[in-house]
Amino acid sequence: MNVVIVEDDINMRKSLEIALGDYNEFNVKSYKSATEALKKLSNDTDVIVTDINMPGMDGLEFIKELGGKYDVIIMTGNATLNRAIESVRLGVKDFLTKPFDIDTLATAIKRTSAITQKTKTPDTTTEIKSSNFLAASANLDKTLNIAKKAAQTDVSVMIMGESGVGKELFSRYIHENSKRKNSALMAINMAAIPENLLESELYGYEKGAFTDATATKKGLFELANGGTLFLDEIGEMPLNLQPKLLRAIQEREIVRVGASKPIKIDVRIVSATNANLEQKVANGEFREDLFYRLNTVPLKIPPLRERKDEIIDIANATLKRVCVEYELGQKEFSQEAIDELLNYDYPGNIRELISIVERAAILSEGSSISKEDLFIYAKK
Repeated sequence: MNVVIVEDDINMRKSLEIALGDYNEFNVKSYKSATEALKKLSNDTDVIVTDINMPGMDGLEFIKELGGKYDVIIMTGNATLNRAIESVRLGVKDFLTKPFDIDTLATAIKRTSAITQKTKTPDTTTEIKSSNFLAASANLDKTLNIAKKAAQTDVSVMIMGESGVGKELFSRYIHENSKRKNSALMAINMAAIPENLLESELYGYEKGAFTDATATKKGLFELANGGTLFLDEIGEMPLNLQPKLLRAIQEREIVRVGASKPIKIDVRIVSATNANLEQKVANGEFREDLFYRLNTVPLKIPPLRERKDEIIDIANATLKRVCVEYELGQKEFSQEAIDELLNYDYPGNIRELISIVERAAILSEGSSISKEDLFIYAKK
C-alpha cells in the first residue's frame, strides 16, 4: 500500500516515515509541504496522511487541491470542532489528534484503504459485474424506463449527470437488459488513464509495437466483443485520440497499436460524462461528429437531492452491509440522524451518502447512530 505523509515538522515527519516503514504492507514517502506533495504525488498513491497547520498551503487547502482524487487522513495537534467538520465535508476519511501511537495511525490507514476497496468504482479498466439499485424513486423510475427501452437496441447511449449519481450503475442496467447480457461489460475511465497509454488500453497492441510491448495484448474493444464497452468520463478523452474512436464506432473495426490489419468488432457503446459536452464541442475540445455518434439516446440521471425518497433506503442498506462486513453488530439511525440525512443536499450524490454512512457506522459508539455521528451538519 502506497502511503504519503505531508508534515512540515522534520522530526515528526521522519519518525512517522520510519515507524510506518516497519509495517511490511506500507510503502511510505514523505514531503515537507503541501506544495511539494502536489508536485510529486503519483497516481498509485493509496492514502495521504497530512497535518493541518503548515506554512504556506495548510492541510485543508491541500485537500481542496487534491479534488477528492486520494483518500486522506488528517492529523493535528490543534483540533477544533469547526476544523473537524470542515475536513469531513471535504471527504477526509479519518481525523487523528496528536499525540497518537503508530498503531493507531496504521489501523486508520488500513481501515481507510479497506473501505475504499469495498466501494470504489473502476478507475482504470475492468469488467463490471451486475447492477444493484438500492432504492428507486418516481423520478428515477422515468430514467430507468428510458434506459430499458434503449437497452433493447444497439444504439449508443450517453449517460449524463453529476459525479456520484450512479452512472456506472446505469451502464450495468442497460447491459443486463440487452441481448448482450451474456457477454462481457468492460469499462474504462478516460480521466484515469495517461494519454500515452489510453490508445493501447482501448485497441490493444502488437508485440514489439513499443519498448515494453513484450507480447501481444488485446484491448478493451476486443475483450468486450459481443458485449458492451462503457466509456466513463468521455469528455476527458484527448482530442487527438477521438478520430480513432469515431472510426471504430462507424466502421465496427479497430487496429491494434503497431499493426496494420483491422480487426472486426461487435461492441455496443455506452458513455458517461459530468461535463457539458455541447459546450466542449463549441469550444473545439470535443469532436461534433463523435458527440452525435455517442449521444443517440441521452440519459440524464437526476441528482440525489431530487430523489429524496431514496435516501433512507440507500442509507439503511449501506449501514447493514458495513455492520456485517466489519462485525459492528446491529446499528440503526436515530430519528435526528434520519432527519439530518433527509435535510442534506449531497453535492457528492450517492457516493457521498455511502461514505457518510460508512464513516458513521465505523466511528459511532453503541447501537444508535446520532446526528453528530454523521458529521454532515446540513445547511437549512
